[in-house]
Amino acid sequence: MTNIVLCGGSGTRLWPISRTLMPKQFIKLFSGDHSDGSTEEKSLFQLTIDRNSKLCNKQIIVSNQDQYFIALDQLEELGYKNNTYLLEPVGRNTAPAIALACMMLDPEEVVLVTPSDHLIKNEAAYQDVVKRAEELAKEGALVTFGITPSYPETGYGYIEANGEDVRSFKEKPDLETAKSYLAQGNYYWNSGMFCFTAGEFLKELQKHSPEIYEASQTALKNAQKIAAAQYRITPEDMLRIPSDSIDYAVMEKSENVKVVPSDIDWSDLGSFDALYEELPKDANGNTKNENLIDIDAKNNLVLSHEKKIALVDIDDLIVVDTPDALLISKKGSSQKVKKVVEKLKESEKDKELTHIHTLAHRPWGTYEVLLDHDNYKIKRIVVKPGKRLSLQKHFHRNEHWIVVSGTATVTVGDEVKLIRPNESTYIKMGEVHRLENEGKIPVVLIEAQVGEYTGEDDIVRIEDDFKR
Repeated sequence: MTNIVLCGGSGTRLWPISRTLMPKQFIKLFSGDHSDGSTEEKSLFQLTIDRNSKLCNKQIIVSNQDQYFIALDQLEELGYKNNTYLLEPVGRNTAPAIALACMMLDPEEVVLVTPSDHLIKNEAAYQDVVKRAEELAKEGALVTFGITPSYPETGYGYIEANGEDVRSFKEKPDLETAKSYLAQGNYYWNSGMFCFTAGEFLKELQKHSPEIYEASQTALKNAQKIAAAQYRITPEDMLRIPSDSIDYAVMEKSENVKVVPSDIDWSDLGSFDALYEELPKDANGNTKNENLIDIDAKNNLVLSHEKKIALVDIDDLIVVDTPDALLISKKGSSQKVKKVVEKLKESEKDKELTHIHTLAHRPWGTYEVLLDHDNYKIKRIVVKPGKRLSLQKHFHRNEHWIVVSGTATVTVGDEVKLIRPNESTYIKMGEVHRLENEGKIPVVLIEAQVGEYTGEDDIVRIEDDFKR
């Protein structure tokens, strides 16, 4: 069985910890065991791969091309190296993503389609329902997983069932309708997880949404093979594929759909209220955090990795601190965080806060913005061993590089030189340059940018190992 892992989505309801280039599935929030016996925080993406690798012998990771290197790094941390990556330049919803992945497989292959941002705590029950779904898939059914509802949730779609037969799919209901679904006992939350053979899904897609099928076929045929197991769809081909969900494109139209009722302790962590329920808490009901000082404060969600947060006589709040943004909300109102993101996107000055953290992941390493003013910016840059930045130039800024650890190989114009700790170099505006780490340990340097514009889009790449 092949696991198709969907890594799309920007997790706007978990802003400011979730951003476009670092959505919630890659944020390390939950404890997990490593193969060496150690325990440390893992991301939802890592937990998804761990969970499904016990059931599937192959993974196809469908990811935005900007998040590919985060996925690669997090899988290498777990020791998973032989995965296939399908990279989308722009998202077109779940139906095209699943279609493209299925077109890469033998038609008889059973696939388990899972989002990468769900939390499932009852793994024994999960393995049982997946095995049942696999049986139904081998019989030719398109299988969806219906989560046994524990309360009248209005934020999920529902599946009406008669045993394992699907009667209908329902849109997100109002509260009274959700209560009636719960009372009837044959309605399930729509989990967004699926199981079928690749060929059966594609047959139904071709029948019910032929435009998606044909455009996806063309897109995969024209895909760029970047590495042995890395395929990149061209922007032009991706935009020609109609955007639609698997539910609308196939599942709601097909007469061959089954549902496996699933009581697996599941959450899609779609809000901070949902996250609060899943995180460990202290005796006062506050989420455990070494940076929290609470004086008569109860039942609060506090997320902060850097600053001390002191709460006095405060109950039922959500406090989320990041280096460049602070969110404070009442519990029960966190679904409105999405509206905050919409407001930020309306501002040219603030929209970057929805896109990227001050700590940004790149294929060669990371950079962290330490200071950002109108005419200058200070960064801490870490380049992994054996990696190098693109050969590039800037039109609006000069740069000063000070190496603090490791040895950097620096190209400036026609000159190539080694820069060691406590040494520096200067790159003049418009000059072609490159930074490379040929050593065995990370290169760490401080970069000072000075100029009339220091935005990340002032980069002209002349040559790039990562084909950006």
